[in-house]
Amino acid sequence: MLQSMTGYGKSEVNTQNLKIAVEIKTLNSKSLDLFVRISPRYRNKELELRKIIGDEIQRGKIDFSITIENLGDENSSHININTVKNYIANLEELNIEGSQLDFLKMAVRMPEVFTTHEVEISAEEWQQVLQCLNSSLKKVNEFRTEEGKSLETVLKQYTVNILSSLSEIEKFEQERIVSVRQKLEKQLSELQIQFDEQRFHQELVYYIEKLDISEEKIRLKQHCKYFIEVIENDEQAGKKLGFIAQEMGREINTIGSKANHSEIQRLIVLMKDELEKIKEQTNNIL
Repeated sequence: MLQSMTGYGKSEVNTQNLKIAVEIKTLNSKSLDLFVRISPRYRNKELELRKIIGDEIQRGKIDFSITIENLGDENSSHININTVKNYIANLEELNIEGSQLDFLKMAVRMPEVFTTHEVEISAEEWQQVLQCLNSSLKKVNEFRTEEGKSLETVLKQYTVNILSSLSEIEKFEQERIVSVRQKLEKQLSELQIQFDEQRFHQELVYYIEKLDISEEKIRLKQHCKYFIEVIENDEQAGKKLGFIAQEMGREINTIGSKANHSEIQRLIVLMKDELEKIKEQTNNIL
């Protein structure tokens, strides 16, 4: 079952004095890219939080945050009153227009006005935070799994479309060979020169062999079959599917370079369009 790298999960928990919310958003990325925004209250737990998230999500661009709403009288931030008074006095000395309230609004934005004291976190509170985190991670993975089901459906359809176009090519292969033969014969006829008929047929066979696309067709079918097998059997298939898609592209390009036929070229364009859709979607698979 495929998993998308796009996910979202949010959980909340209430302690005696706090309302704690854990939110996780994930997007596609080649590696684990974790951005953390947490309250200073849990700053010394950041490494532990990063490890838990990294072990669970493994790959993707992750935006993780813990927000706190105070429900009681507890407050770890304190105003440095003397510092505020000094800022106001300095502003007044500048002789700029403004009331005491204006100066106060300016002063509280200055550095070192607020002091935050570290609060010792109880074991019970930390367990509640971890439970909230695990709940959010579970929701993210459920979201990713649902997105993965949708991706699986469209990727299989794109692959079937490539195989369908490939089977259409077979209708024009014999016509293509006849066209090549007639074109060469016409060119020789226009030159009005004598040529060895047997040698001509030998060269014609050699030329047609160079235009043969049988091996490319077989390899492309094998790549498509393997692509679907990986979709159905691998949980973390993003990078592998990307590699297979590259091989599919090589075979499609080679068939196109050998085509020498307008209808086959049209089918090649259709296959390339489906392959681009595949590449775009595999970038979002875990």
